[in-house]
Amino acid sequence: MCDKRVEFFYDLSSPWTYIAFHNLETLTARTGASLCLRPILVGGVFNAVNPSVYAAREAADNPKFKHSWRVMRDWAKLAGVEVNFPSIYHPAKSINAMRMACSLASDQVALKTFTKAAFESYFGAQENLDDPDALVAVANKAGLDGAAMRVASQTDAVKSLLRANTDEVIARGGYGSPTIFVDNDKMYFGNDQLPLVEFALNRSEP
Repeated sequence: MCDKRVEFFYDLSSPWTYIAFHNLETLTARTGASLCLRPILVGGVFNAVNPSVYAAREAADNPKFKHSWRVMRDWAKLAGVEVNFPSIYHPAKSINAMRMACSLASDQVALKTFTKAAFESYFGAQENLDDPDALVAVANKAGLDGAAMRVASQTDAVKSLLRANTDEVIARGGYGSPTIFVDNDKMYFGNDQLPLVEFALNRSEP
């Protein structure tokens, strides 16, 4: 269990999650709320509780789906982040990236640094999110030890942590990325609900 006021369950392959991550940094700074990053494998969540997302992706002419992409680009411009989506690697496999993220779970500062760099790599530079060599380079460029992260990402402990985080967000009612909890029990989903996250933080006691 995380002892921070805001928990952010996320997968690096989601453009909406990138925008929410960026905006949440400002929100937590503004409110003084503490933040705990919780890497998950969103494919595992979809398989368990939200398989309809795959059908929605296949229906490329779906008006709601097409409109959501335009809105996403507007949100990215508003946030001031570069989101090139879909990239040449879409849909991205993210298991290697999320395992490397989990290798930093005990160091939230380093995890935040890697998360930001990985988002910028995939959505900005359009690099391969599932290529271990590319991920090592991203980590190194951000001032982290990418080689050590790669080794740690293959350990049973890190693999188990990623599964545990994914199972936990499902058990707590989550159905995608990002899933955000305030004070453990107030769940919100996606960038659009960040105003509600701030409202919950301002009306409840730490």
